[in-house]
Amino acid sequence: MKLGIRTRLAALLAVAVVGLAGCGGDSEDAGAPQASASGSGVTGDVTVFAAASLTEPFTQIGKDFEAANPGTKLTFNFAGSSQLATQINEGAPADLFAAASPATMKTVTDAGNGDGTPVTFVKNQLVIAVPKGNPNGVTGLADFTKPGVKVALCAEQVPCGAAAKKALDAAGVKLTPVTLEQDVKAALSKVKLGEVDAALVYRTDAKASASDVDGVEFPESAGAINDYPMVVLKNAPNKTAAQAFATYVQSDLGKAVLTAAGFQAP
Repeated sequence: MKLGIRTRLAALLAVAVVGLAGCGGDSEDAGAPQASASGSGVTGDVTVFAAASLTEPFTQIGKDFEAANPGTKLTFNFAGSSQLATQINEGAPADLFAAASPATMKTVTDAGNGDGTPVTFVKNQLVIAVPKGNPNGVTGLADFTKPGVKVALCAEQVPCGAAAKKALDAAGVKLTPVTLEQDVKAALSKVKLGEVDAALVYRTDAKASASDVDGVEFPESAGAINDYPMVVLKNAPNKTAAQAFATYVQSDLGKAVLTAAGFQAP
């Protein structure tokens, strides 16, 4: 009987210690997640503006986060990073911004709309997306200039477009794409719809659409890898929950989802 009482007392003491640890001093960097990955006790709505290429993994991580934190509700706005940055700088209400490039994130932090220093949480690499079976035999960027080959790219101001330009310049390939899209999903859709023969997209997007397209690796992509930073926003309506979500993204649970989607460790 005494042993049972001692066991219960030890358990209560452990809970108290954990509670006190959670009430420690404020983090010096509000943008660098420091809290526990789950069970944080946060509640309320959280609006996340995230690069289109994060659609599949963030949707899953959002569901997992809600399950781990009852009372929270994640709402996502997925689009081209530059478009999202403009919306944030124009006053769109959001709690967290996850961009597909540091340059795009800088437009938000330079405007004073970040709360702390952005944290790079994953990297992503380009592949050539082609229709299943690769009917045109595209094996590298040089094949983009073959007669009759139609190519879709992201616009240069979009992170996937900036990376594509870097890769094409490295390969010495000059071409006029049939379309310039505002996010990577739109460029990929052109391949899926049969409107183009190839598109430069992220490896993760090709993997998410593996039933419709094949991803062709090419060497120049190694010099055009994009870092993905995220930051809690200065005017976030729910900073506490946004911080908790950012922490969850970087937890082992979040990393597992991102890795399975094809993202690389930062």
